[in-house]
Amino acid sequence: MRNNYAGTCTACGASVAAREGEALKEDGRWRVYCADHAPRPAAPPRGDHPGWHSGPLAGYDCETSSPDPRTAFLVSAALVAPDGTARTWLVDPGPREIPPEAVEVHGITTERARAEGLPAEKVLPEIADALTGHLAAGHGLAVFNAPFDLGVLSAELRRLGLPTPAERLAGRVGPIIDPLVIDRGADPYRKGRRTLGDLCAFYRVELNGAHTAEGDAAACLALAREIGARRPEIAALPLAELHERQVGWALEHARGLQDWLDRTRPGHGRTIDGSWPQSG
Repeated sequence: MRNNYAGTCTACGASVAAREGEALKEDGRWRVYCADHAPRPAAPPRGDHPGWHSGPLAGYDCETSSPDPRTAFLVSAALVAPDGTARTWLVDPGPREIPPEAVEVHGITTERARAEGLPAEKVLPEIADALTGHLAAGHGLAVFNAPFDLGVLSAELRRLGLPTPAERLAGRVGPIIDPLVIDRGADPYRKGRRTLGDLCAFYRVELNGAHTAEGDAAACLALAREIGARRPEIAALPLAELHERQVGWALEHARGLQDWLDRTRPGHGRTIDGSWPQSG
């Protein structure tokens, strides 16, 4: 993060003025670096420790009509099983149109979805059955930015008058493994974006078929396993405890972002929802 105080570069001993260089938290202490010697963040090394990351995890992802969960509808989805096989779905949008901006991201046109997809009344319950069946067995489900993907699915099911995953699971959707939330919780001060692509690059996970439901679901699953392999303190947590930790990490991140917006952009009018794994 940006250095706010004058100091001395840890690497070369040069003076670093306030608001220049970088300040990094290392071994519990803040250290200052000049712009030329600030170390690039790197993922921790892989280990051979046991943990949930070696268990029967699955990965889920969906592509939608909009990045706004309040208006988005589901276009495609994929569930990648622990053995790497994938189950995919394409939804016929009916009278709804997939906006050009969304088509630019995932490449699925309204015409293709209508020609090749199945009605939402058939597809959405199948997706919910597949997800809840995996979770009901106590297995972890990797979902990147879970409140969005799970929120869109739940909203679509409610629109059809069908039970949501939470309703099918007596109010608790879990255990969910969200690489975005876990990475923020484990390394909150690291600079840089944390999209799925960014985190795959950081943890050296191959991302094939980006912005397709199957490609992103497979990458999310591999990323969850890699985070566990590289962070033994996270891997050691029982899945139920990891789920609850993520609830806290997501809320902490939202509160920090809310405080920053309130301080730097008075009157912005935004309220950051920190509920997880589904939006409030």
